[in-house]
Amino acid sequence: MASVGFIGLGVMGMPMAANIVRAGHSVSAYVRRPERAEIARRHGIAVSDSIEGAVSEAEIVISMLPDGPAVIRVALGEDGILASIASSAVYVDMSTIAPSEWAEVASAFDEKSIAVIDAPVSGGEAAAVEGVLSIMAGGDEADIARVSPVLGTMGTVTVVGPRGAGQVTKAANQLVVAGNIQLVAEALVFLERHGVETETALGVLGRGLAGSTVIDRKGAAMLAARYEPGFRLSLHAKDLGIVADAARLERLSLPLAAAVTQLVNSAVARGDGDLDHSALYRRSREANGLER
Repeated sequence: MASVGFIGLGVMGMPMAANIVRAGHSVSAYVRRPERAEIARRHGIAVSDSIEGAVSEAEIVISMLPDGPAVIRVALGEDGILASIASSAVYVDMSTIAPSEWAEVASAFDEKSIAVIDAPVSGGEAAAVEGVLSIMAGGDEADIARVSPVLGTMGTVTVVGPRGAGQVTKAANQLVVAGNIQLVAEALVFLERHGVETETALGVLGRGLAGSTVIDRKGAAMLAARYEPGFRLSLHAKDLGIVADAARLERLSLPLAAAVTQLVNSAVARGDGDLDHSALYRRSREANGLER
């Protein structure tokens, strides 16, 4: 069994770390907030009041943070992961950040010959709790094989390519998810305006070629107007910004990506940033005079 240092016990990170412990590995985590520390202890996670305390003796160090600046600060700061991690350990970042930000972090670890893997995840809070995340790993295959027994406690690990490929794949994933949610939202508005019973119709769509994980995991909550955040719209806006920046660097024309990014940004600007990304349905209803 492996010893794991974990940074980032948020909505996703807490159940991910809990599943590692449940599989028999030991986890030590840096936790700043007392209420989160208490939850961590209930899951069998050892709590440290410093990054050094959490990672210095770990064989594998994992971070799960909200954005690139947070990863850079935690990984490369004066009291960060790089300053404390053992030379024989592997650093795995499971956050969703820009490929350019990950390149900056990875380059700093290269200078100390410490192995790094980018392994962002998809599936949201429910999949994190159930341990069925889709994990997109980029890096040296031998390094990924070394950490896979731990990553596998959180979901299914797929090697998508060399270093950085995980972040590029996750960006593509976020584009597809946002587009899917928006199209499901518009389909529901279309159905409702035509007097069709939406729950029945959505079930039919879900069993055909239009079926998707979005319908399976988000459909019922959308119909019930329940937007408790499994994945916040503000974070999805950040991820679509990553897509836009990376596409611009490659001079790609992605017109539908631009359209859905504008819709997500508009929803955030109108105060929905802390709601689940399925709240795009609320804005579609509002735009068509249906919002209750």
